[in-house]
Amino acid sequence: MHNYLSGIQQIGIGVKNAQEAMNVYKSIFGLDVLIFDDVAQAKLMSQYTGNKIHERRAILTMNLQGGGGFEIWQFLDRTPIATNEVNLGDLGIYSPKIKSLDIKKSYNRLSNVSGIQVSAITKNGNSSQFWVKDQYGNNFNIVFSSEWFQNGKHDTGGVCGAVIGVSDMERSLHFYKEILGVNEILYDNESTEADGNLYRKVGLFKKATGKGAFNKLLGSVEIELIQILNKTPKKIYENKYWGDCGFIHLCLDVLDMKSLKLHSDKNNYNFTVDSNNTFEMDSASGRFCYIEDPDGTLIELVETHKVPIFKKIGWFLDLRKRDFEKPLPNWMIKMLALSKVK
Repeated sequence: MHNYLSGIQQIGIGVKNAQEAMNVYKSIFGLDVLIFDDVAQAKLMSQYTGNKIHERRAILTMNLQGGGGFEIWQFLDRTPIATNEVNLGDLGIYSPKIKSLDIKKSYNRLSNVSGIQVSAITKNGNSSQFWVKDQYGNNFNIVFSSEWFQNGKHDTGGVCGAVIGVSDMERSLHFYKEILGVNEILYDNESTEADGNLYRKVGLFKKATGKGAFNKLLGSVEIELIQILNKTPKKIYENKYWGDCGFIHLCLDVLDMKSLKLHSDKNNYNFTVDSNNTFEMDSASGRFCYIEDPDGTLIELVETHKVPIFKKIGWFLDLRKRDFEKPLPNWMIKMLALSKVK
């Protein structure tokens, strides 16, 4: 099995007000480190935005205890379509998976946060979990993790996975296992849920390898694929633009984009977007591409070229000048914390 991926870099969330959402997610989940805040035209994404180029603001924040971040995305020249009610099994990204150091502690804290809804704690396989719905209507799956980059003040970390609705489990398993390399099966079962519907759920896992500049921070990858078996699901982003409210993409950190592209092409999954060369995002840069899963769910792929270590003094790291599989030293990753969300 190939190893082109380092981990989940972020999950994209379309919102009406990026500044407000940034502070909400800082408060709820501890994403308090600012990686970039960029205003520009989304020129390469026009096929997903009505064949028009739109102005946007994109903010990437992270929780340096471990896991991926949130890319908070706002149209600046149109009013985005609001989040509709999303049901389990609908096609697309239903929820990110958010790391918790202590499920009961996270549950008790979040149950006392006004404006959000918190479900009861349940079992998923051998692990405990619960769900949060934020004030924008987005769902988040809070799951226990024993894998952390560092200890800190938060009981939750960043993104370690996603729950994705699919229409054909076998076809989707081929994509996520063979194309993306998330290939270990944790569970595969059918169950009738409280809503009365029958679902097949398959948990996929890719263990952190230690390869890649940020793998020790991003960690392992968990993808839960869900297929509703007794009814026809709707597509979450039907008649909506990428960038409208909700989860717009799952972004994976890529070690070797050239090899991944060749592998994908060979298996008849072509990149739909490819920046080809370095693309600037505020003071960060990289090559970014998009690929669609069999149901059209957007997976962003980013090969990071430059990252700000301490932006105030102009300290940036050019990753193209080093072995792309070599991890950064812990002290250098921790320096990212000098750029705080304000």
